[in-house]
Amino acid sequence: PLYVAGAPESKGFARMCGDDEVGEPLVMHGQVFSEDGVTPLANALVEVWHANHLGNYSYFDPSQPAFNLRRSIRTDENGRYCFQSVLPIGYSVPPNGATDKILKAVGRHGNRPAHIHFFVTADGHRKLTTQINIEGDPYLWD
Repeated sequence: PLYVAGAPESKGFARMCGDDEVGEPLVMHGQVFSEDGVTPLANALVEVWHANHLGNYSYFDPSQPAFNLRRSIRTDENGRYCFQSVLPIGYSVPPNGATDKILKAVGRHGNRPAHIHFFVTADGHRKLTTQINIEGDPYLWD
């Protein structure tokens, strides 16, 4: 999912972009728990990344600075983390590329709803790979 290792790491809170980043402001917070769903996981690593307002990712779009909209956040003693960013926008597979042609052949489109990627790792636990889709995106239920 266009992951790039080595994003800047912080404890508890991260700002994912500069003041000049175009887009609607976003603040997201969460809490990481053990498999029992009760025990908070301190010092878990939450890696977060998403596309910009044009649907492009840093390192795959040379106009963006290194690690733009990519951060690694260590959870606090209560397993909490928070980040400030901008809302991403959805994007499509490259038009007329192989994936686009296959999707069209089966009556599908290549659009993805706006989303945010997460890897969550903690000692003694399996790695979680997930993403959240942004409510209100026109392709959310398509």
